[in-house]
Amino acid sequence: MNVFDVIGPVMVGPSSSHTAGALRIAAIAGQLLGEEPVRVQVRLHGSFERTFRGHGTDRAILAGLMGMKADDARIRNSLKIAGQRGITYTFTPIVLKDAHPNTLQIKAEGRSGRTVQVTGSSIGGGSILIKSINGMVVEFSGQYHTLAIAHADTPGTIAAVTQILGELKINIAFMKVFRTRRGGEAIMIIETDQPIDSGIKEILEHIPNVSRVSVIKPV
Repeated sequence: MNVFDVIGPVMVGPSSSHTAGALRIAAIAGQLLGEEPVRVQVRLHGSFERTFRGHGTDRAILAGLMGMKADDARIRNSLKIAGQRGITYTFTPIVLKDAHPNTLQIKAEGRSGRTVQVTGSSIGGGSILIKSINGMVVEFSGQYHTLAIAHADTPGTIAAVTQILGELKINIAFMKVFRTRRGGEAIMIIETDQPIDSGIKEILEHIPNVSRVSVIKPV
């Protein structure tokens, strides 16, 4: 823990959990989508659902999806900006079993028709945990450069990815693998100390049994 964990993030308020944290979850959803959304469905659990308008959670989520940072003064006008950009959105309640009180689900659709669904929790002081991507259980913080690699659960795939990263001098800080079942769909979450550029992404996408590689910048 450092001093910034104690005093909280530089942000547009009023709440580090309900504003900055919500924005960071949405920013990751936006990066996974890979384009600006045209339709957004947000489901809010627990205290998010009870206080989202008063704490600016709705404005923060749309701001994050549009690529704004937590200290961007435009957050206050993000609902209007979203309307000007032709983005439609809804906010509805949801009850999630065993979920953190500050949890939300975002389903976003881009102009290309591509969709992404992300569930994340704001755990205090602006810190977050991403809990699922497209229904697949995952866990990462968004504090590091992150690779989300969807692949078939087959022998050798993980080794091929880590070998390439090693050859390219990309140091792995944390790595977890999640899967639906043995031999089924899986996703690698790799948090690295160095940025991942588009060239590395393209190399990884050519590995057999890898279906998609998403690069997520720290939020």
